[in-house]
Amino acid sequence: MLKRIAVLTSGGDSSGMNAAVRAVVRAGLVSGIEVFGVQKGYQGLIDRLYEKLTTKSVSGVLQRGGTFLQSARCKEMRTEAGLRLACDNLKGLGVEGLVVIGGDGSLAGGLAIHQQGIPVVGIPASIDNDIPYTDLSLGVDTALNNIVRAVDNLKDTASSHTRAFVVEIMGRNCGYLTVASTIASGAEFSLIPEEPYDLGQICKDLRKRYQEGRNNSIIMVAEGAGRAEDIAAQIKDSIGFETRVIVLGHYQRGGSPSAFDRLLGARFGRAAVDGLIQGHTGTMTGLKGTAIALTDLKKVTQAGIRPINPMFPYLANSLSV
Repeated sequence: MLKRIAVLTSGGDSSGMNAAVRAVVRAGLVSGIEVFGVQKGYQGLIDRLYEKLTTKSVSGVLQRGGTFLQSARCKEMRTEAGLRLACDNLKGLGVEGLVVIGGDGSLAGGLAIHQQGIPVVGIPASIDNDIPYTDLSLGVDTALNNIVRAVDNLKDTASSHTRAFVVEIMGRNCGYLTVASTIASGAEFSLIPEEPYDLGQICKDLRKRYQEGRNNSIIMVAEGAGRAEDIAAQIKDSIGFETRVIVLGHYQRGGSPSAFDRLLGARFGRAAVDGLIQGHTGTMTGLKGTAIALTDLKKVTQAGIRPINPMFPYLANSLSV
């Protein structure tokens, strides 16, 4: 019977992390397990920054974005000495299981700890939606809503001045947020790293829209497909529209989590605790259809970037007439 577990959030923050931590704490306490929260991610394991969490500790965190445990990068965890120190500190605290909430690098760290003999279950949390073996990661839905809300506002001012906006979206080498928000906001073009694009043809299409009397155009660019400033510089004298650039940046990551992310965080957190109790460690929780499933962490970390569903580029392209 497990007596004590720990939970940490690592890497970039995403809305829904607090919901997952809350679920881990409450599921653990209901099961008679002490739960310790590690502050500042893996750096907190190195520096022994942890505290015992209670139901009061997680009261009122559900609606908050970011992570109340905080997060930080930790270069030491990439070294043998740092990994050993983190594991020794966990063992010294009497921890018998660890829940790691974060992206690909964080999950790789969780796998390394698991391989040192400490049971680990990971929870995917990344607005990029680039983690394989889960349909969605924590924070994706909230980020998508943030982007759509921003583009809706941009369309108002763009149409007032007959302008084209080039909007840069987060996602590194994964274009999910860009193409999904293109469809959801009714933007005209989606430039993502997974699909080739022809700026010359885009300029022709934009000029045609301008000549037809359209009063705005929105071009969505994934950061992995190019810089919005560079794209705008290449098209500004060729499309008719006056051109402006918006880089949404970290605005996308914050804000109160959507109901979907709160539910997903609750489901992932409960599943992670159940996984530790049942001995299904060295795994990651994932959403597959409507079900929550556990996948081997080694399989997850070796799979690379989650491929984009071809339905999304097809929709974005076919509806942008």
